[in-house]
Amino acid sequence: MAMAANRLESLAATLGKQRGPAPVHLWDPPFCGDLDMRIAADGSWHYLGTPIGRPAMVRLFASVLKREGERYFLVTPVEKVGIKVDDAPFLAVEMEVQGTGAERALIFRTNVDDVVCCDADHALRFEPEVGTGGTKPYIHIRRDLWALVTRALFFDLVALGETRTLAGRAMFGVASAGSFFPMAPAEAMAER
Repeated sequence: MAMAANRLESLAATLGKQRGPAPVHLWDPPFCGDLDMRIAADGSWHYLGTPIGRPAMVRLFASVLKREGERYFLVTPVEKVGIKVDDAPFLAVEMEVQGTGAERALIFRTNVDDVVCCDADHALRFEPEVGTGGTKPYIHIRRDLWALVTRALFFDLVALGETRTLAGRAMFGVASAGSFFPMAPAEAMAER
């Protein structure tokens, strides 16, 4: 247990006083094994089965998170350790609507204080929710890392939604920063 705690503190110390996401896409250190760290579906981070209670430490680890295929890693210039992610690594917890009509932009903030404008580079995607028949919304944050949009914000997105014809099919979705993000066929929304 002490060795695992030292490993976590060593990783935190290596990161130092970094601001914002690190250029992890440029780093290719050797794989050093898996760390008993997990990001739960509710966006909380756990180490050795215990929630990490220091938001600054969570933000620090989030800044060096990297995804390769279906696996997630914390990466520094000298080491790479695997962690588990239950759903998405981040949670979109706030949304601000700026502008109106074609000029409207949706700005999202995550649980680790990343702020992105929903646009072609930070797209919304909507996935079927297994077992419920519902839909789970996600927004792209950076380098194949996504944030699950909270249920309350999803309702806000639906309220902003509109129907557009895409490839000859009426689709219900939401527009932001000049892009349209389809949620579902319009007829499926009419049935709800």
